[in-house]
Amino acid sequence: MRRVAIVGGGHTDFVFESPKTGKELFAEAAMEAINTSNLKPKDIQAIYCGNGLSDFSEGQVMIQSYVADDIGCFNVPATRFEGACASATLAIRDAAMWVASGTYEIVLVGGTEKATALGTPLATRTFAMAHDSRYESPTGLTFPAYFAMLAHLYSLKYNIPLAKLKEQMAMVSVQSHEYGVKNPHAQFKKEITIEKVLSGFTVASPLQLLDCCPFSDGAAALVLASEDVAKKLTPKPVYIVGTGQASSGRMGSQYKYLPRIRARELAVKQAYDMSGLGPKDIDVCELHDCFSIASIIAAESLGFADFGKGGYLWEKGETRIGGKIPINISGGLKSKGHPIGATGASQTYEVAKQLRGELADQGRQVEGAKVGLVDTLGGDGILCDLILKVD
Repeated sequence: MRRVAIVGGGHTDFVFESPKTGKELFAEAAMEAINTSNLKPKDIQAIYCGNGLSDFSEGQVMIQSYVADDIGCFNVPATRFEGACASATLAIRDAAMWVASGTYEIVLVGGTEKATALGTPLATRTFAMAHDSRYESPTGLTFPAYFAMLAHLYSLKYNIPLAKLKEQMAMVSVQSHEYGVKNPHAQFKKEITIEKVLSGFTVASPLQLLDCCPFSDGAAALVLASEDVAKKLTPKPVYIVGTGQASSGRMGSQYKYLPRIRARELAVKQAYDMSGLGPKDIDVCELHDCFSIASIIAAESLGFADFGKGGYLWEKGETRIGGKIPINISGGLKSKGHPIGATGASQTYEVAKQLRGELADQGRQVEGAKVGLVDTLGGDGILCDLILKVD
């Protein structure tokens, strides 16, 4: 298998109620990715598009075919990936395999979503379709409720008073907003305080409003190339050196592991084993912080803290620039925003920018970063993890 590199990327602003369609958002990100790769649309041999809900939000299926048309990539194979919030990360993993196999030399991969076009009631309903429709959805389960239950289970399992856990969760949100202010693509550019988080209205106990990520519109895209081609296109290719994917099914199938999500531990182990690296080698991480408790749980399963101790990473400042493991320096889903189908591509774009040392002008560069980890959760338990590295 050949080495595969990211040679360019593009990213729209993540916003509420974009006037652009999902196809237009993807085209914006895609053309930036192609241009920064010193390529033309005619050079792209295949397209992989992550998208969760365009059929509901815009009445648009087959979006992959139309984004290919809109950017001038005529007659190339185009594939849509749907894995809820992990849609784009699944697309990146698959795209990398096609290049690694020798089938293609240059491909375009990304994701797009018009989540806010749904409106809150329909968005809540359609997002919840990522639960099991036979055994979970009829109970009224939504994702705020799902992560609220995980927070209660976490508190009980690790004997952490709920008030203490809520303070740690608030610290996660505060840090995300602090860095989101510095990200020009972020949806929320406003710092918050622990007191503001804790005094917000309750969405699903113990989650307050500012523990929750927003609905967002936006897109992100990347160009992947084989190693030989990448070296001709950029002086600093970012290699995808490890990938992992696993599925752990509905909550009832995971009861022995909750509040941990079993698929994450399986997927990240695959990525670590494939790369020959481990948690101590990671210089920067973008993880799936759809809710503040999700960050704490993820940090532990990725190997950055002992189980039951993840919250102390934020409490001690270890997740900030200069800390043990900088996490979500983009602002994360919480502040940067969460357009479902685009999130994994956005996370990967951010880590690639960090490894190329391109964020100093924004005041959020992790100095000397050489290895980064992307972690994206979809639904109850589809996990995809990527490890990126520069030589």
